[in-house]
Amino acid sequence: MEYMLFICTDPTAPKYVAAEDNIAEWGAEMESRGVALHGDRLRPVSDATTVTVRGGEVLVSDGPFAETKEWIAGYDIIKCADLDEAIEVASKHPMARFGKIEIRPVWPLGE
Repeated sequence: MEYMLFICTDPTAPKYVAAEDNIAEWGAEMESRGVALHGDRLRPVSDATTVTVRGGEVLVSDGPFAETKEWIAGYDIIKCADLDEAIEVASKHPMARFGKIEIRPVWPLGE
């Protein structure tokens, strides 16, 4: 099953330490296991654009759809046998220590 990992900031988490960031090791391990499908960073929320259509009118606004101190900083799409494996994969991601990882199963259209 495919899962989306939302890599989120967390103002209450321990401060980020670049020397302790092992994202290259995490990525190499997940690729060697055949778990990692795709992932990348996202630009800061200040670069976000929100599009809404109401009554046939397209409304475009700067910024994220939600006002919050936490934001999605990146994503990874993984393929795991089950949620337990997805949790194990997420727990090894460096941002699990410096932020939060939200795991959400991909729900293909038509199911």
